[in-house]
Amino acid sequence: MKRKPIWLVIVSLLVMALMLGACAQATPEPTEEPVAEPTEEPMEEPTEEPTEEPMEEPTEEPMEEEMPTILIWADETRSPIVEDVAGQYAEELGVQIEVVQLGFGDVRDQMKVAGPAGEGPDIFIGAHDWLGEMVANGLVAEVDLSAKEDQFFGPALNAFTYQGTLYGMPYATENIAFFCNPDLLEEYADGARPETWDEVMNLAGTIESNSGGEATAWTIQTNDPYHLFPLVTSYGGYVFEYTESGYNPEDVGIDSEGAIEAAEWLEMMAAEGYVEAGVDYDTMHTLFEQGQVACIGTGPWALGRIRDSGVSYNIGQFPAGADTNGRPFLGVQGFMVSAFSDNQLLAETLLTEVFATEEFMQAVYEADPRPSAFVPVREATDDPDLAAFAEAGAEGLPMPAIPEMSAVWTAFGDAQELIISGEVGGEEAFQNAAEQIREKIAEGQ
Repeated sequence: MKRKPIWLVIVSLLVMALMLGACAQATPEPTEEPVAEPTEEPMEEPTEEPTEEPMEEPTEEPMEEEMPTILIWADETRSPIVEDVAGQYAEELGVQIEVVQLGFGDVRDQMKVAGPAGEGPDIFIGAHDWLGEMVANGLVAEVDLSAKEDQFFGPALNAFTYQGTLYGMPYATENIAFFCNPDLLEEYADGARPETWDEVMNLAGTIESNSGGEATAWTIQTNDPYHLFPLVTSYGGYVFEYTESGYNPEDVGIDSEGAIEAAEWLEMMAAEGYVEAGVDYDTMHTLFEQGQVACIGTGPWALGRIRDSGVSYNIGQFPAGADTNGRPFLGVQGFMVSAFSDNQLLAETLLTEVFATEEFMQAVYEADPRPSAFVPVREATDDPDLAAFAEAGAEGLPMPAIPEMSAVWTAFGDAQELIISGEVGGEEAFQNAAEQIREKIAEGQ
């Protein structure tokens, strides 16, 4: 047997080595594709499905919570009612209610700053006599209550009407009335009372005589034109001419014929000693509660102390001077919409659909008893005292909301004090006051 040459063996070994190397290089190719395919597909499927579903869920929930918020500023008496009653209907209207409690007197001052800065409320409570300043500063928006106009006390709507435009929804009225102690009215039977101011003057003489000078018929705060106003109007006097368009500041009536007549009556009462100087609010009420004065004029805010005193009393209209009973100033409280609100239509809807209801107005009335501006509640009151206040204010005149009213109080009050103290006669005092008022108005207050 022949042996193979050594070179042939070496060549064979080299060929085999090359073939094995080729196989070793070829084997990675089929392993790369199977490894790549399973790693790419499983990675894509789980990353797409879980990321799409969580993205859809959070976008739906915030949309439900993004209801517009109506911010309301109210005082401590009305805040709980707004939160309770209005809050029940907020979701039905598609809004959220947020209530911030402020002192009643603080609301106006805060509105001047927060409103223009875009940080104020959508709705706020206030008094109608704020309107002159608020309208001039562009703080309050027009309100449409035409659909429910007949359910509101007419004079209350008039009070919130400024220069022919309605700027608020009234919820309560207040005015002073004539309180008398029947125990001191011996000449009157069955709750009867003096019907004219001349009767009051005659009664003063009788009571003073019967009491040995310890009592009189009527008293008033010495410098208090607000409480004096019914006496002035009973003789036909006025502060400013009042027309369907509102108050006319160019017609000052403090020195009108009727006002002078009222001033002269006050002068006679002071000259006879029936009215004394130096009487303030507490003194006036103390004299009445202790039975030292038969009649005074005061408001529903005094009911608590008068009732607690145990004094006998009845409430009615002010006496007549000439041909009519005295007409007190009428104060009206209500809800207004901010001119800076981004949700004025929603705010107005809340007023008309939720606040202008018997349920809400009854709750407001019960929280702070005042004659309601909402007729169904006003007429349904079972409190005879509040019913009497409502009657006394039925012909009340809205407190002038015009800026020119700021020129009135000091001059008018000083004139009253000069008459009661006997320093100046009635006619002269009121003529001087009227002239001062005109001058201040001409100067822009």
